[in-house]
Amino acid sequence: MLITLMKSYIIFTICVMSVYVFRHLIFSLSRFSGKQSTYFQDVVDSNLPVISVLIPMHNEERVARKILEMLSQTAYPLDKLEIIPINDHSADGTAGILDEFAAKWKFIKPLHRNAGNRGKPAALNDAVAISAGEIIVVFDADYLPPKGILRDIAVSFKDPEIGAVMGRVIPENAQKNLLTKLLALERSAGYQVDQQARQNMGLITQYGGTVGGFRKSVVVSLGGFSTDVLTEDTELTFRCMMNGWKVLYNNRIECYEEVPEDWDVRGRQVRRWSRGHNQVMFRYMIPFIRSRYLSLTAKIDGVLLLFIYMVPLVLLMGIVDAVALFFLNQVQLFESVFLFLAISGFNLFGNFAPFYQIGVASILDGFTHRIKLLPFILFNFLFNLITSANGAVDAIIDLITRREAIWAKTARYRQS
Repeated sequence: MLITLMKSYIIFTICVMSVYVFRHLIFSLSRFSGKQSTYFQDVVDSNLPVISVLIPMHNEERVARKILEMLSQTAYPLDKLEIIPINDHSADGTAGILDEFAAKWKFIKPLHRNAGNRGKPAALNDAVAISAGEIIVVFDADYLPPKGILRDIAVSFKDPEIGAVMGRVIPENAQKNLLTKLLALERSAGYQVDQQARQNMGLITQYGGTVGGFRKSVVVSLGGFSTDVLTEDTELTFRCMMNGWKVLYNNRIECYEEVPEDWDVRGRQVRRWSRGHNQVMFRYMIPFIRSRYLSLTAKIDGVLLLFIYMVPLVLLMGIVDAVALFFLNQVQLFESVFLFLAISGFNLFGNFAPFYQIGVASILDGFTHRIKLLPFILFNFLFNLITSANGAVDAIIDLITRREAIWAKTARYRQS
């Protein structure tokens, strides 16, 4: 019976990988041949909404000044704008920088948090509570927002069915080293192909927590952000969709970010994403499937999106299973190697920014010279496989033990 179960799990693993191969292939073909969704950027309307821009910051003296300088030069009407940089328990010079800008610009209104839980969800909850805008726009502290981006985000909410909007993120330090170049490939495929295809096909587009915004009334009606979930953006996505609100991905809203420049920092980031994403999956999978606001196709895509950070753990268990079967003399050497290559190959091509998604994105973006980096994706695949699996295990332990998840910020590299 045990041997039968082990062999059945191998078949299950390959089937799971095959589903994701098909999913990403469909998205790639959609972006190659399909029409891109239209947006509201070309709407001429002077009746813009009042917006509040929130910038959570914890020890961000390296980057705080630059984002505030760029936002102070925005083309958005200043009488309909407030910027709330959130000093979240900082121990460096972040607070002084925020107060310096507040003294210069009356629409910059810092929020200093020195008590209560630290972390982005808690910081956003406090800032939303005092915000004046009907639309809340969020940026991470290391981002470099163009002058017109606030209007582009705001006019996207002219559609009354939109609850949240997400733009595209582009690494500004992509040429730093091999890791940043690979992350630039991932970002390109993830936004230009994956997100845009889902938008075109009416599937589940994902609010990413920055370079985007949401209606204040929606978040308030949903009870705010859960402080025990590490990925408040993923949670908001599924809570919106479950309650009849749409999440819009707008490929024309572009903003630059600083991606991790060393593997250790990147590993902690991916592990946190995996842990938080799986927390959302455990909490919302069943309510999402039961929602009366979604089509069957959207539900299928949503389930696959929720499960995506559990796939690396499924794959690793499949590899261990194949090795165990070999040492139990249940498969021959050739069969064992074939199973390993089949499982790994399916995941390599069907997950973690697969080759064909990166290729399509590079062509669409006009950066075909990046395709020469495709062989190095193998290293990124193995790295993501292990770190994502660790995050999935963290989420399972959280679920069983009710352990509290502690927010960990990503290190910055830009010189102040």
